[in-house]
Amino acid sequence: MMPDFEVQIWAEGDAYEPYIGRWSRLVAREFIEWLHVLPGKRWLDVGCGTGALTQTILELTAPASVVGIDSSERFIEYARAHVQDERATFRVGEAQALESERGEFDIVVSGLVLNFVANPARMVSEMRRACRLNGRVAAYVWDYAGEMQLIRYFWDTAAELNPAVRDLDEGSRFPIANQRRLWDLFLDSGLNDVRTRAIDVPTYFRDFEDYWTPFLGGVGPAPAYIVSLAEEQRTALREQLRARLPQDRDGSIKLQARAWAVRGTR
Repeated sequence: MMPDFEVQIWAEGDAYEPYIGRWSRLVAREFIEWLHVLPGKRWLDVGCGTGALTQTILELTAPASVVGIDSSERFIEYARAHVQDERATFRVGEAQALESERGEFDIVVSGLVLNFVANPARMVSEMRRACRLNGRVAAYVWDYAGEMQLIRYFWDTAAELNPAVRDLDEGSRFPIANQRRLWDLFLDSGLNDVRTRAIDVPTYFRDFEDYWTPFLGGVGPAPAYIVSLAEEQRTALREQLRARLPQDRDGSIKLQARAWAVRGTR
């Protein structure tokens, strides 16, 4: 059972961007290029968040339209304010109960959302329903248990100080976030020609503060955990992380963020 501090952790777009948004945008480009979609298509971005994936679709694919849906009103407000394109529409909605007509879209995608919904299979089923026959359904999630290093370093260090936090670690909480589980999920939903791949992007931090400060925004499981700590505990975690992270002579920190991507044909 998760503690109360995780409720509404994804509400603030301004805090999400420096923590995960800046890296998810890099993954989004690789993801969209992997899909090889022709111009003029109708896209649905499920769990659009701050609009990172929607913006990438607009920049790379010359779509006819993109609809972004997210359950967070704050994220939708942020996306509307920051994605200035008449082809894009944003609305509040649930990933597991899409208010879309059957076959309404040519391409249905989702970035960094599948592991957070209560029923991933239902979400993929809804994505498939919203997609036209022979259209494409695709998604990606972080490799929390493996090479999403900025988060992996955090939870491994936090667990050294308090073993009980392993129950909060996305690596153990989200077993679906791996290549085999995603492939099975899409295949079981009735999608065809299912394929997966790893997408690796560099995550560069100028110094330790550039790494640490985004964790103080309270947006995401790890930042929410930090907010819940007493000052003495927070300081101990910070200094343990400072000692653990690999730093170059100039103080910079070079890590890697891996996402697992999956795609299938309706």
